[in-house]
Amino acid sequence: MAKHRRPKPPSRTRIVTLGMAAGTVSLLPTQSQAAPERTVDEVRKQVEQLYEEAEAPTEEYNGIREKQQELQREVDAAQDRLARKQQEINELREKTGPLAAEQYRTGAVDPSVQLFLSSDPDDYLEKAEVIGRTSDRQAAALRALENKQREIAQERADATQQLESLAETRAKAKEKKDEVQAKLAEARKLLNSLTAAQRAKMEAAQERDDASAGASDSAATYDGPASGRAKTALDFAYAQLGKPYEWGSTGPDSYDCSGLVGASWRAAGVSLPRTVQQMYDAGRKVAKSDLQPGDIIYWYNDSQHNGMYVGNGKAIHAPRTGKNIEIVPLDSMPFFAASRP
Repeated sequence: MAKHRRPKPPSRTRIVTLGMAAGTVSLLPTQSQAAPERTVDEVRKQVEQLYEEAEAPTEEYNGIREKQQELQREVDAAQDRLARKQQEINELREKTGPLAAEQYRTGAVDPSVQLFLSSDPDDYLEKAEVIGRTSDRQAAALRALENKQREIAQERADATQQLESLAETRAKAKEKKDEVQAKLAEARKLLNSLTAAQRAKMEAAQERDDASAGASDSAATYDGPASGRAKTALDFAYAQLGKPYEWGSTGPDSYDCSGLVGASWRAAGVSLPRTVQQMYDAGRKVAKSDLQPGDIIYWYNDSQHNGMYVGNGKAIHAPRTGKNIEIVPLDSMPFFAASRP
């Protein structure tokens, strides 16, 4: 009878090895494990980056909106012209006399009157001259009607083109608006992920950074060396200190960067274009060493952000979402250029 051998128990070394392997496996990350939470400083940096990324499309939106308003004015004017010319045509038709008007209303239209009221006065004139059915007065009226019909046809074509351009511009404005709002929504989501204590910590850090950079949004009155229109513009800008930045806004309760610059100079009787890029293109460029109070400062590039030089190496600007109009050192952001209205 065969003997059954008992399996040998695993050695102590093998047990230890297996235990180590099991421990190693238990330490591997699983899908259910949460990703590490962002620190307050990381959230703050991400939020600031999103606000900065929203500034360029904000300026594009401002330019598109300005174009949209211009096109709307053109469309309104074209519609007014169409209405006036239609009234002139109606009056010319009335001059055909009571008989023609009555025939036209009742449908019992004489062949010669049919030709007169047709949409092709050229055809009628040609035939009328041959058959002698029209007087000189009627011919003159027809020629006037012909001219008005041509004018109104051109007006309709122009108005149609303007309406199409307006529709395209509205679509572009919506696209840019959605882009800005998406950036701001993402920033809000990040901020809402913080606890109250974390929010307070982030705000305190922002205040420390502003203080160390020499930024201030406290109420103040301009007392620098500017004079004339530049002083009037800076007086207005200083009166806005502490008001919030709001993208696309030109006042009076909030502003974006170009909105503040434009409103300040408008208060001084100077009309500026709407966007940073347009202001840069229109202004007379000045060197950094030749800056005077009231000059427009451009940071980063020629289309992203601007403010106004106030003197003593400082500038006033509407910074970004979540902050107020403030005075900052000129070099608190990368200086790009300056222009003088």
